[in-house]
Amino acid sequence: MNNLVIDLTHGGVKIAISLAKKGKNVLAYDIYNTLNDIDAKMLAIYNVDLIQLDELSDFRGDMNIIYPIHMPLDFSDITKNNPDLNYTFQTHHEAIKELLDDWARDIPKIEVTGVKGKTSTVFMLKEILIDENPLILSSLGAMLFEDDKKIMLKRDISIAPSNIKETIDLAYKIANPVCLIADGVVQSENLRKYNSAIFESSLGVSGIGDVGVLTNIVEDYPIAKSKSSASEAKKQVFRCNTVVCQKEAYDKFYSDITHDKVNTFSLTDKSANLYPGEINYSLDETTINLSFRDVKTINDTLVSGDMTLTVFAPGKYNVSNVLGIVLTAISLEIPKEKIIQGLENYKGIPGRTNKRKIENITVIEEINPGINTKAIEESINMISNMDDYLIAIGGDYGITCEEIDEKKVSKYLDNLESEIILTGEVGSSINEQMKNKCKVIENYNDVYDIALKNNKNLLFIYRSDYRKLKQR
Repeated sequence: MNNLVIDLTHGGVKIAISLAKKGKNVLAYDIYNTLNDIDAKMLAIYNVDLIQLDELSDFRGDMNIIYPIHMPLDFSDITKNNPDLNYTFQTHHEAIKELLDDWARDIPKIEVTGVKGKTSTVFMLKEILIDENPLILSSLGAMLFEDDKKIMLKRDISIAPSNIKETIDLAYKIANPVCLIADGVVQSENLRKYNSAIFESSLGVSGIGDVGVLTNIVEDYPIAKSKSSASEAKKQVFRCNTVVCQKEAYDKFYSDITHDKVNTFSLTDKSANLYPGEINYSLDETTINLSFRDVKTINDTLVSGDMTLTVFAPGKYNVSNVLGIVLTAISLEIPKEKIIQGLENYKGIPGRTNKRKIENITVIEEINPGINTKAIEESINMISNMDDYLIAIGGDYGITCEEIDEKKVSKYLDNLESEIILTGEVGSSINEQMKNKCKVIENYNDVYDIALKNNKNLLFIYRSDYRKLKQR
């Protein structure tokens, strides 16, 4: 069988080479024409031939098409080039699951997807699993934690499914240095330094997770040139052995799916497997009383009970993330005490909801490539009862497949009484739509100076990759 890997921009090179190493016949189609010289040479070394779709007419027999879930082509755009081939279709996610079929069956593995809250979920789970030296792929990089110390495996890495394999390969190289193997120091060919794994993915999961987590579908944005949607892509979470899903998302998009182990959580729906009672919000530490019932675990038991915990979760959407995290930990049969202690240790992460002091003011930062309309509203809701905050909003376009509904945001901001500063191309575009024009500044760094000068605390919502801003 021939295997045609489509899209070499979003991890296809890794998938193609990995398949070739397993002795498969592999072809590749560079749909976006982004292949660099190094990757082209690597494909050549492993005898992966680059072709155009019209060259499918030269082939006979079976053809497995391995495509990204957001592929802008219809299947018919591929098959029309040779209708006589026996086609099968496999997503990049499915290919990764096949490649990792025998990997690390003896450790807890979690895959996280959703529209919002993915990275925060990963790092809260990291705190709970810190004693298990978690291996992590997130939008902040591929990393390994050993004795609570972070080893950065690769900083600039996407959360495409192929980078799950890349993260595992990088961790293997750390544990098995070539120089030590050559000297006969390493006794095992499969040494590893991790006993758990947490992988973030933007558009669904591979299915290798013992638990697959779907944080929410707060906005069902279109993908694949509007031929598909976020909810359709994230449906892949049900490939995991056990699924943790926000109940509202489950009821709206997935209630027709048959799966033996689905656990739901909700802020308001008490028919969910886990839901909160009293919540005492604070910008420093929120206390949550919660109840859970008939939670299906990875070991086929049912668990019920109550729990009270404190965690850095200043808004409703932060608490919703916490509920999903607790439900995931319960599904893995992690002891209650370990869950509570891990969440107490979580203090936020740079680039997501992060609180810090600058001289005499408090700064809450939401710097995130996935900031959209709903996220802006939820962030502002965190300080809705406080009149000593300056609100700054801005950022860049073209960094994720989600964009901001400027009209909706401008209408929302027009109804606020708070002082608002806009910055960046996002801020400028929003201001053009507003009836009540805001102050627009070119340099986002000036936001901090303005807040300090006016002795105002600051809520800074910026749509960007935090790595571009961290030098400020």
